[in-house]
Amino acid sequence: MILLILSIILTSYLTLSFKVLGRKNIPALQTIVINYFTCVVTGSLVNGSFPISAASVSQPWFIWAIVMGLMFIILFNIIAFGARRIGVAVVSVANKLSLVIPFLFAIYLYDEKLTALKMIGIIIALLAVLFTCWPHQDIQGSSVKSAHGLVLMVPVVLFIGSGLLDTMIKYVEQNFLDEASYDQYFITAFAIAGMAGGLLLLFQFITGNQTFDKRAIPAGIMIGIPNYFSLWTLVKVLAANKGNSSVIFPIVNIGIVLFSTLMALILFREKLSKLNWTGVGLAIIAIMAMASG
Repeated sequence: MILLILSIILTSYLTLSFKVLGRKNIPALQTIVINYFTCVVTGSLVNGSFPISAASVSQPWFIWAIVMGLMFIILFNIIAFGARRIGVAVVSVANKLSLVIPFLFAIYLYDEKLTALKMIGIIIALLAVLFTCWPHQDIQGSSVKSAHGLVLMVPVVLFIGSGLLDTMIKYVEQNFLDEASYDQYFITAFAIAGMAGGLLLLFQFITGNQTFDKRAIPAGIMIGIPNYFSLWTLVKVLAANKGNSSVIFPIVNIGIVLFSTLMALILFREKLSKLNWTGVGLAIIAIMAMASG
């Protein structure tokens, strides 16, 4: 139970932290790159050694680690942008409701049974994304008219991207990983994300689009350590509850949506319209329906 609660709090912390970065004008990309290298160092310390070696390249999961690392860096930047521009609550709902996608793939790939309750949950989840992401007055009245469409697309892209990432993790876990290779796989993915982001950051430094901000170093460390342990605690919870992942994931996602929304209201005074609140409520109902089905 303690690890389950920690997983919820740590995952929520990641989204909330990007809101803080925006308020303090700390460059998101610089922080994200440092975050991923911090994940690599943290994982190596936890496991007692650096698990990546030349032999890793020949492993069947290596190409998947590359894809996963690239998706990490892309989605983390989208989360950072979304948390700054449209709010933590909306981003959290779009991110967590993405479980609909691996849910559907599980039915297709692994012949899991599709019940009427699960189908109702999927339909409600899609409505929840629409209602939660519907622009409220703060966004509609924004002076940044040219970016309006882009801002509203963020939850949709995050919903699809996070869902595909979770689907890939499940696929790789089931087909290529064992208990001995988990750490090697995830730390490799973190390293790929850090290197990909580092190359993009170097290009921006060279072209003058960014200048180094030393505040990104402590910010990246403060995000990177919780980022690693958010995954570590989730893996431990799943390992302790084998065969119950269909229940664990919805519980975790409900917790993240509720905790993130509550903290956004308390810490940042975020405003949600009645329609947005309806979406949050539908999200909880949808996840519970899929878990119970």
